Amino acid sequence: MVTTPKTMRTACDALATMDPAFAKAIERAGYPEPRVRERGYGTLLRTIVGQQVSVAAAASIWRKLEEQCGDLEQPANVAKASDEQLRAAGLSRQKASYARSLAEEVTSGRLDLANLPADDEEAIAALTRVKGIGRWSAEIYLLFAEGRADVWPAGDLAVQIEIGRILGHEARPSEKAIRELAEAWRPHRGAAAILAWHHYKVDMAVI
Repeated sequence: MVTTPKTMRTACDALATMDPAFAKAIERAGYPEPRVRERGYGTLLRTIVGQQVSVAAAASIWRKLEEQCGDLEQPANVAKASDEQLRAAGLSRQKASYARSLAEEVTSGRLDLANLPADDEEAIAALTRVKGIGRWSAEIYLLFAEGRADVWPAGDLAVQIEIGRILGHEARPSEKAIRELAEAWRPHRGAAAILAWHHYKVDMAVI
C-alpha cells in the first residue's frame, strides 16, 4: 500500500535500490507525498465529471450536481435524476449517460466498490465495464483510492515524459516501452508513478 509517508518512502527507497536513476530523482526532487482519495462511488463520479474540463469547471459542475441531486456519495440520487437535471448541472449528454451508468452499476450491485478483485487486472476489468471509465481512470482509482502498490498507469502522458527524463531517454518512451521497462520495478510501480508526477512538477517549476 502507498497511502502514508512511511510506505511511500519505503517504496521509493526500494526503487532507488533497483535503479540508481531513481535515487538521483529522489535526491533532486525529494520524496513525494502519497496521493489519497476516498474509496467508493463519489471518487469515480468525480473522475467522470472532471474528464476534459478544468479543475475549476469540474468543481462548478460538482456543486450544481449537488444542488440538483443532493448527496453525491449516494449513487441512488444520480440514478433517479432526470436527464434535464444532469444537463442543468453542466454535464454533457455523454457525461450524463456515464454518470447514470456508474450509478446504476453500483446500485444494482454489479459493481461492488467495497469488494473489487484483489488481482489488479481483474479489478481494472471490473471498473472499465462501466461506460466512461477507461483503463487510465481505473488505474488512478486503484492507485489513489485503494492505495494499490503495483498499479502502473503507463498511459499517463506525464508519467511517460518524466520516466523518460529520469532514465535519461532522449525522447518520450511509448506506453508499450514503459510498460516493459516497469516490469523490473514490481511490486513498487505505483510509487514509481507517484514519484514521476512529483518529479514532473519540480521540472515544470524549474522551467
